[in-house]
Amino acid sequence: MAEKPFWQTVKLTDMTAAQWEAVCDGCAKCCLVKLQDEDSGEIVFTDIICNLLDQQTCRCAHYQERTKLVPDCVKLTKDNLDKIDFMPPSCAYRLLHEGKDLPQWHPLVSGHADSVVEAGMSVKGRVIAEMTFDGDSEDRVVDWPHDS
Repeated sequence: MAEKPFWQTVKLTDMTAAQWEAVCDGCAKCCLVKLQDEDSGEIVFTDIICNLLDQQTCRCAHYQERTKLVPDCVKLTKDNLDKIDFMPPSCAYRLLHEGKDLPQWHPLVSGHADSVVEAGMSVKGRVIAEMTFDGDSEDRVVDWPHDS
Protein backbone atom coordinates (compact mmCIF):
# COMPACT_ATOMS: atom_id res chain seq x y z
CA MET A 1 0.00 0.00 0.00
CA ALA A 2 1.41 3.37 -1.03
CA GLU A 3 2.19 5.95 1.59
CA LYS A 4 0.08 9.10 1.41
CA PRO A 5 1.85 12.30 0.35
CA PHE A 6 2.80 14.75 3.09
CA TRP A 7 0.14 17.34 2.22
CA GLN A 8 -2.56 14.73 2.92
CA THR A 9 -1.15 13.74 6.30
CA VAL A 10 0.49 16.87 7.73
CA LYS A 11 -1.53 19.95 8.72
CA LEU A 12 -0.33 23.20 7.17
CA THR A 13 0.47 24.49 10.64
CA ASP A 14 2.69 21.46 11.31
CA MET A 15 4.62 21.48 8.03
CA THR A 16 8.36 21.96 7.92
CA ALA A 17 9.68 25.01 6.09
CA ALA A 18 10.55 22.84 3.09
CA GLN A 19 7.08 21.26 2.99
CA TRP A 20 5.44 24.69 3.32
CA GLU A 21 7.40 26.09 0.37
CA ALA A 22 6.72 22.96 -1.71
CA VAL A 23 2.96 23.50 -1.35
CA CYS A 24 3.20 26.66 -3.48
CA ASP A 25 2.27 25.71 -7.06
CA GLY A 26 4.05 28.70 -8.60
CA CYS A 27 0.96 30.16 -10.29
CA ALA A 28 1.83 33.69 -9.05
CA LYS A 29 -1.84 34.65 -8.77
CA CYS A 30 -1.05 35.91 -5.28
CA CYS A 31 1.21 38.52 -6.93
CA LEU A 32 -1.68 40.07 -8.85
CA VAL A 33 -2.80 43.53 -7.76
CA LYS A 34 -6.10 43.12 -5.95
CA LEU A 35 -8.81 45.69 -5.35
CA GLN A 36 -11.25 45.63 -2.46
CA ASP A 37 -14.67 47.24 -2.53
CA GLU A 38 -14.88 49.57 0.46
CA ASP A 39 -18.57 48.88 1.04
CA SER A 40 -18.92 45.14 0.39
CA GLY A 41 -15.37 44.04 1.15
CA GLU A 42 -15.35 42.02 -2.08
CA ILE A 43 -11.87 41.38 -3.46
CA VAL A 44 -11.29 41.39 -7.21
CA PHE A 45 -8.15 40.59 -9.15
CA THR A 46 -6.54 42.64 -11.88
CA ASP A 47 -4.08 41.45 -14.52
CA ILE A 48 -1.50 43.85 -13.13
CA ILE A 49 1.41 42.05 -11.54
CA CYS A 50 3.84 43.10 -8.81
CA ASN A 51 7.05 44.59 -10.16
CA LEU A 52 9.13 41.95 -8.36
CA LEU A 53 7.61 39.07 -10.29
CA ASP A 54 9.75 37.47 -12.99
CA GLN A 55 7.10 36.86 -15.64
CA GLN A 56 9.11 34.08 -17.30
CA THR A 57 9.51 31.95 -14.18
CA CYS A 58 6.44 33.19 -12.26
CA ARG A 59 8.66 33.55 -9.21
CA CYS A 60 9.50 36.57 -7.11
CA ALA A 61 12.86 37.99 -8.11
CA HIS A 62 13.49 39.08 -4.50
CA TYR A 63 11.53 36.49 -2.54
CA GLN A 64 13.39 36.85 0.77
CA GLU A 65 13.13 40.66 0.77
CA ARG A 66 9.68 40.97 -0.83
CA THR A 67 7.84 42.35 2.19
CA LYS A 68 10.52 44.99 2.73
CA LEU A 69 10.61 46.02 -0.93
CA VAL A 70 6.83 45.93 -1.39
CA PRO A 71 5.10 47.02 1.83
CA ASP A 72 1.71 45.82 0.52
CA CYS A 73 3.03 42.31 -0.05
CA VAL A 74 1.29 39.91 2.31
CA LYS A 75 3.46 37.04 3.40
CA LEU A 76 1.30 33.99 3.85
CA THR A 77 2.28 32.21 7.06
CA LYS A 78 0.96 29.53 9.37
CA ASP A 79 -0.26 32.33 11.63
CA ASN A 80 -2.46 34.13 9.09
CA LEU A 81 -4.11 31.14 7.39
CA ASP A 82 -7.52 32.13 8.75
CA LYS A 83 -7.29 35.36 6.77
CA ILE A 84 -6.43 33.94 3.34
CA ASP A 85 -9.65 34.97 1.64
CA PHE A 86 -7.51 37.31 -0.47
CA MET A 87 -5.87 34.29 -2.10
CA PRO A 88 -7.39 32.88 -5.30
CA PRO A 89 -9.64 29.81 -4.91
CA SER A 90 -7.03 27.65 -6.69
CA CYS A 91 -4.29 28.54 -4.18
CA ALA A 92 -2.85 25.33 -2.75
CA TYR A 93 -2.59 26.82 0.75
CA ARG A 94 -6.22 27.88 0.61
CA LEU A 95 -7.34 24.49 -0.72
CA LEU A 96 -5.51 22.57 2.00
CA HIS A 97 -6.71 24.98 4.69
CA GLU A 98 -10.29 24.40 3.50
CA GLY A 99 -9.81 20.62 3.78
CA LYS A 100 -9.55 20.01 0.03
CA ASP A 101 -6.87 18.13 -1.88
CA LEU A 102 -4.43 19.51 -4.43
CA PRO A 103 -5.60 19.54 -8.06
CA GLN A 104 -4.11 17.22 -10.69
CA TRP A 105 -2.18 20.12 -12.27
CA HIS A 106 -0.31 20.91 -9.04
CA PRO A 107 3.40 20.09 -9.46
CA LEU A 108 3.42 17.92 -6.32
CA VAL A 109 0.68 15.78 -7.86
CA SER A 110 1.75 15.85 -11.52
CA GLY A 111 5.43 15.46 -10.77
CA HIS A 112 6.57 18.29 -13.02
CA ALA A 113 6.85 22.05 -12.46
CA ASP A 114 5.37 23.03 -15.85
CA SER A 115 1.99 21.43 -15.17
CA VAL A 116 0.60 24.64 -13.64
CA VAL A 117 1.43 26.58 -16.82
CA GLU A 118 0.25 23.76 -19.10
CA ALA A 119 -3.09 23.68 -17.28
CA GLY A 120 -3.53 27.44 -17.80
CA MET A 121 -3.49 28.08 -14.07
CA SER A 122 -0.56 30.49 -13.89
CA VAL A 123 -0.27 34.19 -14.69
CA LYS A 124 2.31 33.48 -17.41
CA GLY A 125 1.46 35.38 -20.58
CA ARG A 126 -1.63 37.01 -19.06
CA VAL A 127 -0.31 40.00 -17.13
CA ILE A 128 1.33 43.40 -17.31
CA ALA A 129 3.88 44.75 -14.88
CA GLU A 130 2.73 47.36 -12.42
CA MET A 131 5.60 49.69 -13.41
CA THR A 132 4.51 49.66 -17.08
CA PHE A 133 0.84 50.29 -16.37
CA ASP A 134 -0.50 53.81 -16.61
CA GLY A 135 -4.23 54.01 -16.12
CA ASP A 136 -7.13 53.01 -13.89
CA SER A 137 -6.59 49.61 -12.30
CA GLU A 138 -10.37 49.12 -12.18
CA ASP A 139 -10.20 48.80 -15.98
CA ARG A 140 -7.91 45.78 -15.57
CA VAL A 141 -10.19 43.57 -13.43
CA VAL A 142 -10.19 39.93 -14.60
CA ASP A 143 -12.10 36.77 -13.66
CA TRP A 144 -9.54 34.10 -14.61
CA PRO A 145 -7.78 34.04 -11.20
CA HIS A 146 -10.98 32.46 -9.86
CA ASP A 147 -10.55 29.44 -12.14
CA SER A 148 -9.80 26.26 -10.29
